[in-house]
Amino acid sequence: MSMYVVGHKIPDSDSICGAIALAYLKNQIGEPAKASRLGEPSPETQFILDRFGFEAPELKMSYAGEEVYIVDHSELTQAPDDIAEATIVGIVDHHKLGDLTTSTPLECWIRPVGCSNTVIKMMYDFYNVDIPKDIAGIMLCAILSDTVIFKSPTCTTADIRCVEALAEIAGVEDFKALGMEMFKVKSAVGGTAPRDLVMRDFKDFNMNGNLVGIGQLEVVDLSVFDNIKADLEADIAALKAEGNRHTVMLLLTDIMKEGSELLIVSDDAELSKKAYDIATENGRAWLPGVLSRKKQVVPPLQGVFA
Repeated sequence: MSMYVVGHKIPDSDSICGAIALAYLKNQIGEPAKASRLGEPSPETQFILDRFGFEAPELKMSYAGEEVYIVDHSELTQAPDDIAEATIVGIVDHHKLGDLTTSTPLECWIRPVGCSNTVIKMMYDFYNVDIPKDIAGIMLCAILSDTVIFKSPTCTTADIRCVEALAEIAGVEDFKALGMEMFKVKSAVGGTAPRDLVMRDFKDFNMNGNLVGIGQLEVVDLSVFDNIKADLEADIAALKAEGNRHTVMLLLTDIMKEGSELLIVSDDAELSKKAYDIATENGRAWLPGVLSRKKQVVPPLQGVFA
């Protein structure tokens, strides 16, 4: 019986590239595995797959009766809907420990680094398995994406060393230039429907019984949102009502200015003040230095809901 290696709903580059890289490793050590995904690749992820000659993994939404290795999260809200009917055999992640539970022992590789692919590189080293050139390329890109080309506060020395090693394997001479190419792809938002933009990198969190949705769009210049910001705000309000959420937030992150504009719709008008000590004006606020949802946005929010 083979296992499926799958990331979270609304997959990002770390989820999809990580599933491909981990499935290859598992097959090399005699554990049959197949990469899959829980949604469509983002434009950035598609750019990475095309750049290194990969097809997207199989789209598979149901895992009842299957063995599953989870990549890039440990949250029930981000897992397959029928995960309770599957057997979780492992988790590789770099986030806080979530609420997924198992009835059988499992393998866990969880490290406080900037990207799951950094952990997967450690796994290749542990098992002494050579990383193919094309897989090194997608792993490298996933780390550059998650660490915002090393600007994110989540970035560690381990992430930087892994990128340097993977770039050598992949034959990428200027990895920072490749990172900027990726972020330019992310910044091309023209002609995309507001809902598609809001959901491009969106995660739901259960915060003490309250459902909180947080989306993030990382660009090289916030001016790309000037003509569509009101549409984005209307959409997050609709998303809040449709999903019976307590709060929906959208982070418009400027990787050059190193900060994020927060758009928020919440049952608690003082939420941003309580969490970040910054008041909103008409549902908007500038969060200086905030690049990471995982490290800078989610933990203070959870403190409010505790």
